[in-house]
Amino acid sequence: MPTTIRLSAETEERLTHLAKATGRSKAYYLRLLIEENLDDLEDIYLAEQRLEDLRAGKTHTIKAREVWGDLDD
Repeated sequence: MPTTIRLSAETEERLTHLAKATGRSKAYYLRLLIEENLDDLEDIYLAEQRLEDLRAGKTHTIKAREVWGDLDD
């Protein structure tokens, strides 16, 4: 799936330098960065959403002793 992104001049220069120095394409490094970091970005987004829900009263927390107590049963 072709995708277009805009990079700052500095980032573009660094990416170009890396690609030339290693003989790999810029697309290779962009794909690698996305694939290796997408899980982290999804986790961050999910955590932020959960925190917003908690602050808005849409959800609540459970005390650790309640969780651990349920596991002992």
